[in-house]
Amino acid sequence: MNIPRPILFFFILFFFFFLSSSLENCMLDDICGDGEPAIQFPFGIQKNQPESCSYPGFELSCDSSNHTILTLPYSGQFAVQGIDYAEQQIWINDPNSCLAQRVLSLNLSGSPFYGLTNESFTFFNCSLDYLKYRLLNPIACMSGSTYAVFATTSSRVISFLASTSTCTRIGTFVVPVEFPLYAEVMSSDLNGHLRLAWDRPGCGRCTARGGRCGFESNSSHQVVCSRLPQRGIPRGARYAITVGVGVPAILCVLGVLCCVFGKVKSLTRGHRTLPEFNSAVAPQPTIVRGLDRSSLEAYPKIVLGESRRLPKPDDNMCSICLSEYRPKETLKTIPPCQHCFHADCIDEWLQMNATCPICRNSPP
Repeated sequence: MNIPRPILFFFILFFFFFLSSSLENCMLDDICGDGEPAIQFPFGIQKNQPESCSYPGFELSCDSSNHTILTLPYSGQFAVQGIDYAEQQIWINDPNSCLAQRVLSLNLSGSPFYGLTNESFTFFNCSLDYLKYRLLNPIACMSGSTYAVFATTSSRVISFLASTSTCTRIGTFVVPVEFPLYAEVMSSDLNGHLRLAWDRPGCGRCTARGGRCGFESNSSHQVVCSRLPQRGIPRGARYAITVGVGVPAILCVLGVLCCVFGKVKSLTRGHRTLPEFNSAVAPQPTIVRGLDRSSLEAYPKIVLGESRRLPKPDDNMCSICLSEYRPKETLKTIPPCQHCFHADCIDEWLQMNATCPICRNSPP
C-alpha cells in the first residue's frame, strides 16, 4: 500500500513531536509542597512522572503532609531536607524526629548513595544515677525517666562510661554527618541531618554549566546533557525566537522536504550530548565555632601543689573528664567565672563550644 508523501511526512513530524514533548516533560521541575526541594533528574516523584524521568534508585515520593520522602532499601523512609544537584549531595532526616534511633539500623547497601563524611559514634545506656553526667548531652527521644542514652566520639568519655557499673555499651555505629568533626565530640544528640552523595549518574558538571540532564530518549538509558547555554543570543531571546518562529519554520521545512526527501535525516538529529543538571540547594546549617588558639593561650594557668588548693574550696574535680585533680597537674581558669579545669580538657572544650562547661557563660 502506497502512502502519499505529505501524509508520510505528517506522521514523521507527529512522532518526533510526541517524543520531544515526552522528554520535555521530564525536564520540568516537580515538587511535593511549599518549602520542599525541587525535584529533577536523576530524581523523580513516583506517580507524578513517568519512570523514564528518573534514574534507577532515585525514586522519591510525597507523604500525606507533602514532605519529600526517600526510601532506602534496607533502612526505610527518610525525609529529604535538601538536594544539591551540582555537588551531587542530598540531606535526609528522620520523619519522626529521632535520627539517632535510625542510625542504629542505617544500611546504605542497595542504594546509589554513600556517606560523604563518616564518623564513628559509640552509644551508651546509663541508668539510675545518670543525672550526675551533667556535662553530657543525652538523646531525648531514646531516653526515659530512669535512664539516658548518650552518643560520643571521645575516647576519654568512652573509657569513663565503659568503666561505670550503671552504663551499658549499646555499640559503635558509623554516621554520615553533615560536616567533618575536627575534634572529638564529648556527646551529641545527633539532631542534625545525614549528608549522602552519589557518583552515578555524573551530572554535576552539566548542572554547573547551566545544562539539564536526562535520558537520551524514553527507551534509552544513556544519560545526556542538554539545554547548555550558548554564547551570543541571551537565553530569554532564544526562547522567544523558538516560540515565535518555531511552528511556521517547521511547516516551511516540511514543504521543502516533500520535494527534497533526501534531507529527511536532518530532522532526526538530536541535541548535543554531555553528562547532567540544575542546582536546588537546601539551606545548610551554620557551624558554631569555639575560641581560637590565641584566645585560649591567654587564659591563666595554675600548677597544683601538694595541697591541691584552688580558689574555690569544693573545686577538686575536672567537670569535663570527671577526674580528680592531682598534684603538679596544670589547670586553666576561665577569668569571669573562675571555674577551673584541666588545661587540655578546657582547650578541647572551648575550641568546640565557646561557653563555660559549668555556668554556660561566654568567656571573653
